[in-house]
Amino acid sequence: MTKRREVDQDLDPPYLYPEYVATRTRSPRRPLVLLPHSLTELSGPVLGADRVQPGDADLTARGTAEALGERIIVHGRVLDSDGRPVRNALVEVWQANAGGRYAHENDLHPAPLDPNFDGLGRVVTDERGRYRFVTIKPGPYPWRNSLNAWRASHIHFSLFGDAFIQRLVTQMYFPGDPLFGQDPIFKSVPDPRGRQRMISRLDLPESVAEWALAFRFDIVLRGREQTPMEDQDDDA
Repeated sequence: MTKRREVDQDLDPPYLYPEYVATRTRSPRRPLVLLPHSLTELSGPVLGADRVQPGDADLTARGTAEALGERIIVHGRVLDSDGRPVRNALVEVWQANAGGRYAHENDLHPAPLDPNFDGLGRVVTDERGRYRFVTIKPGPYPWRNSLNAWRASHIHFSLFGDAFIQRLVTQMYFPGDPLFGQDPIFKSVPDPRGRQRMISRLDLPESVAEWALAFRFDIVLRGREQTPMEDQDDDA
């Protein structure tokens, strides 16, 4: 993740996608200007496993009781274009709770909040590029993109390299979701094959009997099999 990732026009979402209404006002109107990184940006901060605590990967055990909802395991590998593992990459996730509501003051969806679920997690990939989270399957939620618009259930992923300037953002969806056709963010990826790469797959061998189903989501950073990413310079 030390090299700058080029935008793939056939795979990555465009800045302006009119069906996603917010891009009509947020997308840039002029060509982007690449600013060289300074010594300060290139030299820090450096990320490492010592900054991540073991409990950061279990989103279900943050309060005085277990989080409510369907417990799931989300795991996979971070790979480069040649299928080699990306080691020591910081993987962060954020998501809505089982009722489809974020633990954020700006989320006014009248679904219940879970005092034992903040929807945030992070982990550092191991020597094989693997990551693993225990979490709750997020619920779909309404948003004011259009009349009766709903977002498919999803988990946001953020990947960092050696510094905060090396950041990629994508979203993971669940197989068979009936709301894919309602979700312009999902549909903004031009290539249907790219959309499929954002959908996790049920992984029964990694599920824990009578406890939690597992979903596998491998993230490929570059190349023909790369996972679609949002603007690599967008920290939203």
